[in-house]
Amino acid sequence: MDKKNIRPPVVVVLGHVDHGKTSLLDYIRKTRVALREAGGITQNIGASQIITKSGKKITFIDTPGHAAFNKMRSRGAKVADIAILIVASDAGVQPQTKEAIDHIRKSELPFIVTITKVDLQTANSESVLNQLEKEGILLEKRGGDIPWIEVSSKSGKGIDDLLETISLLADVSEIEGDPKKELEAVVIETSKDKSGPLANVIVRNGSIKVGDTLYIEGGCAKVKNLKNDKGNVKKVFPGDPAQILGFDLLPEIGTKLFSTEFDNKGKKETKKNYLEINKDQIGVIIKAQNTGCLEAILNQIPKEIVVIDSGIGDINESNVLLAKTLESKTILSFESKVSNSVSKLAEAEGVTIHSFKVIYELFQTLEKMVKAIKIEVIGKAEIIDIFPFNKKRIAGCKVLQGKINKDSKLKIIREEIELGDVKAISLQKQKQEVAEVGQGEEFGILFSPQLDFIKGDMLVSVAK
Repeated sequence: MDKKNIRPPVVVVLGHVDHGKTSLLDYIRKTRVALREAGGITQNIGASQIITKSGKKITFIDTPGHAAFNKMRSRGAKVADIAILIVASDAGVQPQTKEAIDHIRKSELPFIVTITKVDLQTANSESVLNQLEKEGILLEKRGGDIPWIEVSSKSGKGIDDLLETISLLADVSEIEGDPKKELEAVVIETSKDKSGPLANVIVRNGSIKVGDTLYIEGGCAKVKNLKNDKGNVKKVFPGDPAQILGFDLLPEIGTKLFSTEFDNKGKKETKKNYLEINKDQIGVIIKAQNTGCLEAILNQIPKEIVVIDSGIGDINESNVLLAKTLESKTILSFESKVSNSVSKLAEAEGVTIHSFKVIYELFQTLEKMVKAIKIEVIGKAEIIDIFPFNKKRIAGCKVLQGKINKDSKLKIIREEIELGDVKAISLQKQKQEVAEVGQGEEFGILFSPQLDFIKGDMLVSVAK
């Protein structure tokens, strides 16, 4: 192999959530990414490059550990040359560990087992090794040839050995890349900011410089700006990660970029088909910070939730106006920004925007919405006024359908999300205590517990 054509290896880091993937990369890169992650988990694919003490470059792809990001981890493995399988010494093999092993095997990647958190008192590397052997992983010094290393992201134990092992594997694998050859780059993530659509790529062959025209099937991009994990650059080479500004529309994740033009005659125009919602479903709009996160969310949507529209980037006025037409009037936002003007429009139009920074909290909200529509409704009343009474609050309501009985099982629901169960202490109509009120009637109710209800909330009587 011509040494001039040796390129930095692309290394994907795989493993279960909270097993120390980002903390390990933080130590290697001397950055503090892990401390900025919402909820302590990585939620999009990031790529960065380091230079070892011996002067060799290594490009790392950090992948999310949450179960929802299965496809993102699979995609990361496909673009890589080497994998690091992370397993925490105090937790052992977990569901996403097994999933990562499956991705590695399917991709036929050489890999290194890295046992993290060995500085903990509860560390048990021997148990981890036994569990991995049960998964069919044959380790060095234990009858196999797969290297394994114990590391600590606090003390730095084993880090130099890990980097040296990566370099040795890269040499054995004869990883090549020629900056003068035809471009071969892969999109691993996309997002938007004020500048426009952004595509994160890994270059495997050829090079990209500012001013280049890049081609994908059905489109092209003029490179206006290039960034790596350290800032703006003029050119990137084989093995390098980069963020490209210049696409008119976001390419799909996994798209390959080339420097020669495709035949675009077959380019398809995409149209949004808004779906119908039946009485047992809830329509919502979902926005996310980037394509990978949006894909992960859409792959986990309950069947009772109909995503009428979705997209990446900031929430805009069109999203609000579309949400206004839905019965739920709900937008779910995962790390997407909302400007003051859009927020005011949403308030004026009665649209609720739920914002999340941790993905499982979004899923919990979806579960609450599903739970709310599955209950058998006997009666429904809207809270139209609130009156103080002996340091408590009475809800002034109007029955919209069915009936409300004093002995009913009652729930408070706001914008299709259940706030909690309550029990009627007093039910009055025209200041007279009554046992029941029917459709169209107004009444006052004192209930317990005194949830933080507001005007517009629904009081729903359900079957016990």
